[in-house]
Amino acid sequence: RARWIWQRLCSYRDRTRHVLPREYVSGETHFYLGKRYVLKVIQHPTADQSVKLLRGRLEVRTHSRDAGKVRALLDGWYRARAETVFARRLSDCAAKVRWLKSNPGFRLLTMKTQWGSSSPKGELLLNPLLVKAPGHCVDYVMFHELCHLKEHNHSPRFYRLLNTVVPDWEKRKAELDALAEQILNQ
Repeated sequence: RARWIWQRLCSYRDRTRHVLPREYVSGETHFYLGKRYVLKVIQHPTADQSVKLLRGRLEVRTHSRDAGKVRALLDGWYRARAETVFARRLSDCAAKVRWLKSNPGFRLLTMKTQWGSSSPKGELLLNPLLVKAPGHCVDYVMFHELCHLKEHNHSPRFYRLLNTVVPDWEKRKAELDALAEQILNQ
């Protein structure tokens, strides 16, 4: 299996070669719902620390330009936005799935390799970093997990079910896969 492992390592290295580590300084770009926004870090010793999306940029007001503090503020903002966006989109997606009797609950969990998962009890776990992806890709993940509430595996029946609710799921999945390194490594 050494050849297979070596090929996977080379493939990963090629995919991540263009992804630069984040410094959390003004001028960097960060994704939100599939669009890139320029980061503007504003240091003010007495201002309230906050993150706002203003006029095409992510504006972070902070007491310190320390990358760790800026990142923590951004992570909190993404998490709050994910709660709001996912609740609305999950409700919209669930309304289109006829086998659901009620909207499932969801929790946020930052995961390194997954966008979401579903429990046998009917609760969804969603990666808050998914809020960086385009809306139609977010919907794909929602529908994927909703289908798991009926089919708990990746059998042909599961994919037939997914095809009924998202006929272009393969295109959406490919787009999300292509963005994964940029989104997860920010």
